[in-house]
Amino acid sequence: MSTAAPTPSTDNAVTALSYEEARDQLVDVVSRLEAGAASLEESLALWERGEALADRCQQWLDGARERLEAARGAAPAGSGADDEDAEASL
Repeated sequence: MSTAAPTPSTDNAVTALSYEEARDQLVDVVSRLEAGAASLEESLALWERGEALADRCQQWLDGARERLEAARGAAPAGSGADDEDAEASL
């Protein structure tokens, strides 16, 4: 039984994706997994790819949040009173 670890080229390919590209690929991976037609090994590879894509999407979202907070001059999330104001505006 072989355990295929992600190759650096695969990791680099994911880190080079835009948010939209990563999201679209993640949607495709989830659809393929939900279809259930893949073998166990293929499913594991898809799962690993999906995890990497989800992490990439989260990186983009975290970066966007930081940029918005910097632009608004707000304190970082988790600092206290400003969080209540931010939640109220949502």
